[in-house]
Amino acid sequence: MTMIESASRHLAALLAAAVFAVHLQPQPAGAQEAHSMPAPTEADSAGQAPAPRTWRLGSLTFTACDLSAPNSGASTAAWCNEFDVPEDRARPDGRHIKLRLAVVRSDAGDAASKDLVLMLAGGPGQAATEAFVNTDAYARLLKHHHVVLLDQRGTGKNSPLTCPQAEQAARQAEQDSATVDYERMRTDTAACLAEVSKKADPRFYTTTVAAEDLEDVRRALGAPQFDIIGVSYGTRMAQQYLMRHADGVRSMVLDSPVPNTLVLGADFARNLEAALTLNFAACTATPACKQRFDDPMQTLYQLRDALRANPHKVSFRDPRNWENTEQMLSAHLLALVVRLYAYTPEAAALLPLSVDAAAHGNVGPLLGQAKLLTGDLSGNLDGGMSMSVICSEDAALLKENPADEDTILGNTLVRGIKAQCEVWPRGAMPADFHAPLESGKPILILSGELDPVTPPRYGEEILAHLSNARHLVARGQGHSVMVRGCMPHLIDEFIANTDPKGLDASCLDRLGPTPAFINFNGAAP
Repeated sequence: MTMIESASRHLAALLAAAVFAVHLQPQPAGAQEAHSMPAPTEADSAGQAPAPRTWRLGSLTFTACDLSAPNSGASTAAWCNEFDVPEDRARPDGRHIKLRLAVVRSDAGDAASKDLVLMLAGGPGQAATEAFVNTDAYARLLKHHHVVLLDQRGTGKNSPLTCPQAEQAARQAEQDSATVDYERMRTDTAACLAEVSKKADPRFYTTTVAAEDLEDVRRALGAPQFDIIGVSYGTRMAQQYLMRHADGVRSMVLDSPVPNTLVLGADFARNLEAALTLNFAACTATPACKQRFDDPMQTLYQLRDALRANPHKVSFRDPRNWENTEQMLSAHLLALVVRLYAYTPEAAALLPLSVDAAAHGNVGPLLGQAKLLTGDLSGNLDGGMSMSVICSEDAALLKENPADEDTILGNTLVRGIKAQCEVWPRGAMPADFHAPLESGKPILILSGELDPVTPPRYGEEILAHLSNARHLVARGQGHSVMVRGCMPHLIDEFIANTDPKGLDASCLDRLGPTPAFINFNGAAP
């Protein structure tokens, strides 16, 4: 884990939607299109290669393409376009950037709904066209809707705010670091900025600027209404778009939401502590788990204290390639690893066992699983865009909380944000940016009971200002719950009927926590 990963890429990863672990089946490339448009055709003349298949929607021409994602062999058939926008929207005659825009077409062809489902990815830093590939949450919706994917400026393949040279240098230095070096973090950030600035001005890669890109896309598509599905940071984007372009929204799903009033980073430590407490309490309430681990939270803190006093290099097998790997194990790294585990109930179920093993000298289970998690996340997030968002929209309001200092996470990430944002340029933020969303639009809010990042109280805060909304809490679940249990069915029904309060959500009663593993065979003795 690099210093940039610790307080930029880790900030992105730890705020992002949980790693998508399941795949959506590719849609038929030749499916009939909606809106009474002619079906895409291929020109095939003797001795000539067939012309690219194209599809026109609104004023845009799309070409058949395949979507893929880093660290994944999955792909999805779609229709792609490079959408041109000015980098500085106040200077349309200045530098322009191209955003990757894709539409995954409905199975229904001409019978598809005229409203379009829009996916807003997490992060900040995920590309929608990449995140979509690794989720099956949209399979039901695709029976009746086209799904629109726009890579937010600063993400994806077309306009990423990445600094691979600076990140590689920081990664090498991090291997021997026993403590968090904030001065080096500033130096690494300056190196990243120098690299990014050769191709972009980071001041213009913020949420509200991206919301205007989205409105331009909607108008170019023929001004349909969107059924927006935002996940994690994508819920901030969704709310900001609705505040400024309400006519473009038909309905909205906010999965693991971030209230507009929230300063990203302020609750990191508190939220993780609450999630760990609930997870470990479920273990100690089970006789077999209690007998095997006694008090997992106490063991975690004892390990943390030992690493504060004696950070040291450890060796373990990297499960991705089975090569022997050396890593400096510190209290800070432990906190970040534990936080990653807490994102999903399946990973959280391994925490008591993995922490206990590490406390007894076997770090392989704890750090090996972390390698898998961070490997998936690091390839799917653009750290520069994350810094542009957080430095512009949150850093000035962010303060250390003395009450958090002795928690597992402490104020380390807060200090990291502040250090990086001393260097990274800040864009403009509207005066009403942190005002609560007030709306009568149909809105469905989804939360995981054990979410260590966006706990259910965030959903309740958003709900308090809405007149046509409902908040569903998935019992025993973590961050990003739209693929859990019957949630895909409920989302499909909600978008079809736009009646959040009339939705029968009793099927969620079947959800519950994943029992903690007491050995590597599972939860049973």
